[in-house]
Amino acid sequence: MELIGKTNIDFIGKRMVAFVISGAIAITGILGIIQIARGQANMGIDFSGGTAVQLKFDKPVPMDQARAALAQYGMKEANLQEIKDGNKLLVKIGHTSAQGKVADAIQEVFMKAFPGDSFTVESSTEIGPSIGNKLRVDTLKAVAISLIGIIIYIAWRFDFKFGIGATLATVHDVLAMFAVFFIMGKEINLLFITAVLTIAGYSLTDTVVVFDRIRENMHKNTKESMPTIFNRSINEVLSRTIVTSLTVFMAAMSLVLFGGEVIHDFAFALVIGVVVGTYSSVFVASPIVAVWEERAAHKG
Repeated sequence: MELIGKTNIDFIGKRMVAFVISGAIAITGILGIIQIARGQANMGIDFSGGTAVQLKFDKPVPMDQARAALAQYGMKEANLQEIKDGNKLLVKIGHTSAQGKVADAIQEVFMKAFPGDSFTVESSTEIGPSIGNKLRVDTLKAVAISLIGIIIYIAWRFDFKFGIGATLATVHDVLAMFAVFFIMGKEINLLFITAVLTIAGYSLTDTVVVFDRIRENMHKNTKESMPTIFNRSINEVLSRTIVTSLTVFMAAMSLVLFGGEVIHDFAFALVIGVVVGTYSSVFVASPIVAVWEERAAHKG
């Protein structure tokens, strides 16, 4: 299936514009990661420690009344999220010095504030601050290890220069996702990290397809300039790239629209990642390797 016919777009010629855009994205993403490491971003209880309780009521509970009830009993910092499907309410409270189980205290508040509206506890999670800090550190290690693995794999399959290009493109995608979530103030939790690692794998797969065609054309047309070979290769697989990305995008977008509140941010991260991953395969990974190969050819 081809959405577009034969193209002849000078992708490599537009590399400077792409590098400026990617540089701005990377800087914002790095600032976001620094804030996350310091615990200053909108951290989920997975990383900051705290309590999350999901309640299912028989009748709808007005958000303003629920928030006022929690504040009345000393829980002003509570973060409420309404799940309209099934009269559900998700209550999140960061780590506090209060004694006893916060989850039990939350249930007592709603039993007193809404005596005529019975509820059941669908889920309850409590994470201490030390565990949250360890999860945050382990998460950053996991992302770093995955990037090192990408370098090793691509360097073994193609060439060290290709490995660096693929890794920088993947780092770019990861930073872009952190940048978007940091700017929008969205919660950074384990589901988001899962989406980041998922997109890292998707971006790598998309990049490998482009690199495969580039390698084939490099062997066939040794007299052509590197920018020419790279441009032709990208144009040859452009239709395939668009079809694949559009398919994944539609699946992820369906989760955003119909997947419910629980996985909304995860699905949103996938949507951002698919768009950025497709862009980086064409405008980040390939131009980096093309410039490197061209300079190496001139020196040789």
